[in-house]
Amino acid sequence: MSIIISGTGSYIPEKVIDEKEFLDHTFYDIDKSRIDQDNERIISKFKSITGIEQRRYAEDEQQNSDLGTIAAQRALADSGVDPETLDGIIVAQNYGDVKFGNKQSDTVPSLASRIKFNLKIKNSNCVAFDIMFGCPGWVEGMIIAQQFLQNGTAKKFMVVGTETLSRVTDPHDRDSMIYADGAGATILEHVEGEGEGILSMSHQTHTYQEANYLYFGESNKEGHEPETRYIKMLGRKIYEFALINVPAAMKDCFDKTGLPIQELKKIFIHQANAKMDDAIIERFYKLYGIDTPPESIMPMTIHYLGNSSVATIPTLFDLVRKGNMEGHNLNKGDVVLFASVGAGMNINAIAYRI
Repeated sequence: MSIIISGTGSYIPEKVIDEKEFLDHTFYDIDKSRIDQDNERIISKFKSITGIEQRRYAEDEQQNSDLGTIAAQRALADSGVDPETLDGIIVAQNYGDVKFGNKQSDTVPSLASRIKFNLKIKNSNCVAFDIMFGCPGWVEGMIIAQQFLQNGTAKKFMVVGTETLSRVTDPHDRDSMIYADGAGATILEHVEGEGEGILSMSHQTHTYQEANYLYFGESNKEGHEPETRYIKMLGRKIYEFALINVPAAMKDCFDKTGLPIQELKKIFIHQANAKMDDAIIERFYKLYGIDTPPESIMPMTIHYLGNSSVATIPTLFDLVRKGNMEGHNLNKGDVVLFASVGAGMNINAIAYRI
C-alpha cells in the first residue's frame, strides 16, 4: 500500500507587485521610531536579505477561498479524480477570507466548506475542515490526510494551502514586503503497491520560548488604525530558530527512510527568505558531513512570487512536477523532501518518492 500524490494544481495571481510599489511608504520600527533611511536603501537592503524582487497579490474582487478553489479545480483535473469520490478536503490557512480593504478575518464557515461548496460536491461523507499551523500548514495537512489514508478510513483526500497575506500587512512595516498571495493543492490517494509515495515524516511545535515569534500586533506607526492588528514577526529570532531546528527536523525525517542522503533529488522548502533557506540547506547537508549541497537541489520561487505562506510549497512542487521551472525536473523514482517552518513555532517535513 502506498499513499501517492496523484494530482497537483496551483494558482499564481496575475497582479505583480515590484519594489516601486513601496517607494512612497513611510517605514517605522517596532518601537514606533521612524526608520532614518531613504526607501530605496531600505528596499535594496530588504532584497539583498530575502531575495524577494517581486510578489503576487490577488485581484481586489478575489478572496482566499477563491484562490484555493482554482488550485483545487486544477489539482482535480490533473488527477482525473471525480470530486464526488473525495473522502475529505483539508485547507491550510491562517487568516480566513479577508475582503480587499477590510482587515477583518472571516472564518465561518471554514474555507474548506467554502471550497467544497464552490466545487459543487454533493457527497456529505466528504469531510471538509481547516487547519491553522502557520506556514507549515500544507505540509501538516498532508501528514493529517496521510493518517486517514493509512488507517483505511479514506482512499482519497485533497489538501489545499491558500493565503492572502497581502490583506493583513502593516504598510509601515518593512516586513510587509515579504508577503504575497497564492494557492496550491494536491490530491492524495491510497493505492496498491510499495516503495512510492510518502516514505516518512516529522513534525514539531516549539512554544516554551518561541510561541510569539510570529503574532498579530498593532501598526509600527503610532496612531495608524489603532483598532487594527497586522501580521508581525521577530525576524532575527525566527532566523536563528530556523537555522538551529529545521535542519535537524529534516534529518530526522529523511533518516526514517533508511536511504543514503545521495538518494535525495530535490528539497521543496517553504519560501520565506532566500538567505535563510540557503543556510538551512547548507546546515542540513553538514549534518551528513557534506560541506556543499548538490547543485539544483533546491528550486526557488521566492524571488518573483514572494512568501505566500501555506501556498509556497504546493505551488513550487506543482511548477516543478509539470516541468514549468527551468533547470528543475522530476523523474519516476526520485526522492524529494518537503520542509517548512512558521508560526507556532512549527516545523515539519515529509520524505516522498515520485
